[in-house]
Amino acid sequence: MKKIQARTRRAKKLRILSKELKVNRLAIFRSSKHIYAQVFSVDGSEILAQASSLDKEAELSGGGNVQAAEKVGELIAKRAIDKGIKKVTFDRSGYKYHGRVKSLADGARSKGLEF
Repeated sequence: MKKIQARTRRAKKLRILSKELKVNRLAIFRSSKHIYAQVFSVDGSEILAQASSLDKEAELSGGGNVQAAEKVGELIAKRAIDKGIKKVTFDRSGYKYHGRVKSLADGARSKGLEF
């Protein structure tokens, strides 16, 4: 139970910080098999862009590894930039900035998304 509480506490702090900055938020969710990314509006009421390892456009055979996360990062950056969004805050949802989370962020940065 402590592990879940610690992750929730970290996630709350990150979301409060992104609301103070008044910038769109790139939020991620990682499961054991896949990784998902969404860009939310400043107030969090609307999803502006989304991508996941399940998307056919990503052309992935397995979705739970570092290479898949990097492809999802590139895909979410492409979709966000197509909507006119260049700057976001990175909401890692309390996950450590390591492995798949870091790979997704690096993929998004490589395609021009700023955070």
